[in-house]
Amino acid sequence: MQQLENKPGKLPDNAFRELNPGETYEPLMSPSKKYPEVTFWSVITGLVMTVIFSAAAAYLGLKVGQVFEAAIPIAIIAVGLSSALKRENALGENVIIQSIGGCSGGVVAGAIFTLPAMYILQDKYPGMSMDFMKIFFSSLLGGILGILFIIPFRKYFVKDMHGKFPFPEATASTQVLVSGETGGKSARYLLISGLVGGLYDFIVSTFGWWSEVFTTRVIPWGISLADKVKLVVKLNVSAAVLGLGYIIGLKYAFIICCGSFLVWFVIIPLMNLIWGGQVIDLMGSGIVQTIGQMSPEEIFTGYARHIGIGGIAVAGIIGIIKASGTIKSALGMAGRELRGKRSPQEEKAIRTQKDLSMKIIVIGTLVTLALTFIFFYFGVLDFNLWHAIIALIVVAVIAFLFTTVAANAIAIVGTNPVSGMTLMTLILASVIMVAAGLKGTAGMTAALIIGSVVCTALAVSGSFITDLKIGYWLGATPFKQQVWKFAGTLVAAATVGGVMIVLNKTYGFTGENALVAPQANAMAAVIEPLMSGGGAPWLLYGIGGLIAILLTVLKIPALAFSLGMFIPLELNLPLLVGGAIAWYVSTRSGKKQINEERKDRGTLLASGFIAGGALMGVVSAIMRFAGINLVNTRWQGSVAAEALALVAYACIIIYLVLNSMKAANNK
Repeated sequence: MQQLENKPGKLPDNAFRELNPGETYEPLMSPSKKYPEVTFWSVITGLVMTVIFSAAAAYLGLKVGQVFEAAIPIAIIAVGLSSALKRENALGENVIIQSIGGCSGGVVAGAIFTLPAMYILQDKYPGMSMDFMKIFFSSLLGGILGILFIIPFRKYFVKDMHGKFPFPEATASTQVLVSGETGGKSARYLLISGLVGGLYDFIVSTFGWWSEVFTTRVIPWGISLADKVKLVVKLNVSAAVLGLGYIIGLKYAFIICCGSFLVWFVIIPLMNLIWGGQVIDLMGSGIVQTIGQMSPEEIFTGYARHIGIGGIAVAGIIGIIKASGTIKSALGMAGRELRGKRSPQEEKAIRTQKDLSMKIIVIGTLVTLALTFIFFYFGVLDFNLWHAIIALIVVAVIAFLFTTVAANAIAIVGTNPVSGMTLMTLILASVIMVAAGLKGTAGMTAALIIGSVVCTALAVSGSFITDLKIGYWLGATPFKQQVWKFAGTLVAAATVGGVMIVLNKTYGFTGENALVAPQANAMAAVIEPLMSGGGAPWLLYGIGGLIAILLTVLKIPALAFSLGMFIPLELNLPLLVGGAIAWYVSTRSGKKQINEERKDRGTLLASGFIAGGALMGVVSAIMRFAGINLVNTRWQGSVAAEALALVAYACIIIYLVLNSMKAANNK
């Protein structure tokens, strides 16, 4: 066996940029060396992190609708533990800890965005039932499918597209792991910016010293514009989101914001101008308000956001067509392996490029689909063979098509539009099930379980591509990440099943003081009329699809634009601010080297903002779970608090700019 490498160095200079012709990327841990990765310590720690963060994410997601990605906090904890215990060569172990523990966010999102809808509908439809096994198996089977479907695309996303996708969350996690291993100035910059960003976001979320979102409603004419014209500008002042924007960069941030501008500054005001006096109920859900009576936010949620969903769906299909060569290559490799043949390139794959064999992926996929069919047949559809077959086909086709969409979204903006794709899945599943003769309580149950399996597959595939990118940058062994991801998914599925049942018994999802579960409530509101003969906003989906096709013809990234149409404006504008800062600090000098050093230092600082914000988000969630609420909501919603938010935001921007510009300022 080869000797263990003593100490990895720092990330190469070409880690975050496109490679020049003939240039190769050499990861932190050399592909020709062996490193400790899968050990008793890394596996047990990763599984413990999975339990803790699955429980925390489930509570926070059901309470406020936001599921934090656990990768960054887990990376911070892994680094802290390895340092405290003085573990040598801990980088490979920390990657495995982060990869296993990162299962929590994806599995939790898949479950809580859909399945609480069954509890919500139970009062009206007593025949609907929810138990641990339904939650567990839908989460587990969906998670396994998400892992298996994304592995064949690993090389494309993490290697072939090196430097072309920003991977903001993976960048932040990687910087955290590297800082723990190498120390030095980089670790100091990351630690200080993490403290600054974390404290900044903690003050907002825990004490409410200033508003989290600034809107133009703080001034009288802004209120008038919002009420009469349905025009409003909103900006989230979080340090973490600003950091995301810096890493995403100006190009993608601008395209994303163009999607937002189209929806918020053109489509929503036009809807009010043309149909302001009309009640438009595209889904038969019982809407009684006219467009003019709605706020811009309500118009976005009820109508305009569906244009973004349609755009995401069509952009995803276009992406699948473009990636057909990759799919064909993967299927060809699977065919060769099933016949007992492997190409010389596959036989000689270096350690950092070894994946699960295509034979295992194909057989694993078939076995998982077979188990999914059994789950539907015996556990959901009361032994109806035809309906179980239809449910299986819907799950297999949609999950396969949109796992790459989820991965693309994570690679570009660090945000997975899984709720939008799940909403589309629910609508398609409901329409198909109704056409097959399955309606009412049984139909709603089947559609929600289908949605849960697909949602989990998409969420897990999106989060897993982050893990694989981290492993690529650092030089981990993909095969080991992939094998142990299944273990993390199993533990996360069991945890979220137990936690959801406990939360339902403790708080409930309906009535006074119940958990909000906003996504699940939206799913319930959509599925009920569909199973009772209602419709779907096909016109809006079609408009979004046409926009995606037009953008593709114009060679504009359709998925990034569509994400902008779907994600709320207040979360997109800060991306543009962060991207503009990245452009500014990397263009002020006439010397290329100085510009690159400033951009790299800014990336470290932005990663610190993201890491600090993520960690403090966990602390805030724990405080909320313990019933500690220190926010003065009356003050936080005041005009003065919004004005103070702009001042605080300006301070954090100045900090990021000035500290980035300090790099190489003596040259």
